[in-house]
Amino acid sequence: MVKITLLVVGNIKERYFKEAINEYLKRLSKYSKVEIKEVEELKLQNRKEEEIKEKEGEELLKYIKRDQFVILLDLNKKELTSEEFAYKINELISLGKGDIVFVIGGSLGLGENIKKRGDYFVTFSKLTFPHQMIRLFLLEQIYRSFKIINRETYHH
Repeated sequence: MVKITLLVVGNIKERYFKEAINEYLKRLSKYSKVEIKEVEELKLQNRKEEEIKEKEGEELLKYIKRDQFVILLDLNKKELTSEEFAYKINELISLGKGDIVFVIGGSLGLGENIKKRGDYFVTFSKLTFPHQMIRLFLLEQIYRSFKIINRETYHH
């Protein structure tokens, strides 16, 4: 079975986001083992943005294993359609890379240290969204991908 890890900076406080995320985790359990790992989002407090991103990156890197395929969500990268996203996931599974890690940075973005570990980069939009929403959007798109891969209907 495919293993997917969402490695994220920050946590979810809002009940409505938690409920929606849990719904997609439940739906995804049919297709994949999905796990969410959170690292603390650091505050600026007289520190430079780059320093914060590097420290958060160090924490993220602790959870990534050598054989995992790492997909970073980065605002400055390629936008994919849902079908292209599904194709990428299916391609990875076909190539035996079924241990996939998706990384969502904090409000400041991702540090260069974690970007160097990325195997693939994608953006969901040129618009900026809170990381709570991106986590939900990502889970929905992963679920949609499995529906597309398995040629199952899914209402838009």
